[in-house]
Amino acid sequence: MNEQATYFWTKEINGKTRVGLTKAGQDELGSIKFAHLPKVGDSVKAGATLISVEAEKAVSDIDSPVSGKVAAVNPQLDNDFDTLNSASVDDAWLVDIQTA
Repeated sequence: MNEQATYFWTKEINGKTRVGLTKAGQDELGSIKFAHLPKVGDSVKAGATLISVEAEKAVSDIDSPVSGKVAAVNPQLDNDFDTLNSASVDDAWLVDIQTA
């Protein structure tokens, strides 16, 4: 497993894989100022870049843990990225991916 595995968590939600940012990922990156996210319908591949983030401590690409199509993007990320800095890890989700 690559070292980025500590940056994200996955959870099955309604038959899709939800990908979120872990507390360790939040701590490593610092406060996230901007994230470039995929759009609904985009194909993603395990090991390829899922998101790019600009944070106070680092600019990083975070790879997707699974392959599939993006089924949902956290709507709270439309206007600001404070949700990714949330103390509640369940709120700090990025995307839902429909795996094949």
